[in-house]
Amino acid sequence: MPAITVDDVLVLPRLPRLGETASYRPVRRLTTAPSGHEGEGFPVRRAFAGVPMHELDPFLHLDQMGEVDYAPGEPKGTSWHPHRGFETVTYMIDGIMDHQDSQGGGGTITDGDTQWMTAGSGLLHIEAPPEHLVASGGLFHGLQLWVNLPKVAKMMPPRYQDIRGRESVLLTTPDGGALIRVIAGEVAGHRGPGSTHTPISIAHVTVQPGAELSLPWQPDFNALVYVLAGRGTVGADRRPFHTGQLATHGPGDALRVTADAKQDSNTPALELYVMGGQPIREPVAHYGPFVMNTRDELIQAFDDFQAGLLGVVPAERLPHTGGQGDRP
Repeated sequence: MPAITVDDVLVLPRLPRLGETASYRPVRRLTTAPSGHEGEGFPVRRAFAGVPMHELDPFLHLDQMGEVDYAPGEPKGTSWHPHRGFETVTYMIDGIMDHQDSQGGGGTITDGDTQWMTAGSGLLHIEAPPEHLVASGGLFHGLQLWVNLPKVAKMMPPRYQDIRGRESVLLTTPDGGALIRVIAGEVAGHRGPGSTHTPISIAHVTVQPGAELSLPWQPDFNALVYVLAGRGTVGADRRPFHTGQLATHGPGDALRVTADAKQDSNTPALELYVMGGQPIREPVAHYGPFVMNTRDELIQAFDDFQAGLLGVVPAERLPHTGGQGDRP
């Protein structure tokens, strides 16, 4: 699980030591992601399945894509599909993914990169492995998070943020037992590169066997901790959890996670995707690739898509040589 790392975490800025007055959040709900398939048939874990929407707000959906080691000819992606009214945040841990949209945007993301697409008023989009990866096969592992947009931003022009892995802000714990990669928002006063339309924070955290993570967290944010790999305990009540499980939290101002001292032979550390945000608290009308506030707005989105107002599929695929950055 390469993502972005450093040879010596002790050279990094450190989280503050939390005092006895810290209020560690209890686990409200612990769920196990069911497995399924997406797009042209690549395997996913549906991380938010079974969790009420009000506990996820402002997030909507999270798929863990893989981890799978494809044989030659097996790598798969998605066909062209529309989006309106929300954002997709695709984080690649292993492997390579090309993306392209109907407005001429596109790029390539690989180990530790994030492609942040604000669909806004709408576009057509495709995600697929590059031809050389289809020919060779290889390891593929990533995440796609859907983030809701508030009503005032749902019809904004689409844009991209192309976040290279090296741009993530790296932190460690006071004892150097964990590596925190801040992708968006702020963690303990350290701000990641991702720009958000509602206040949120996203981080990929690696906790070494036997180490504990005490993570300051915005009291007005919700808190979601998803296990990418490994096992440990979570919350003020130290609930056991493992690969493919999501912990949603109650109130407090800090998160607590401890990695088991002994991990599986193929999992050297506890890997976490940590998310939180300020709830939007608006009505959500969601069907397929559209996320609006009302049923009438959903019907309009389908009508606009069928009328070609969300764009048309380009005649040729773009040459994918790298992301195009934040594109209005």
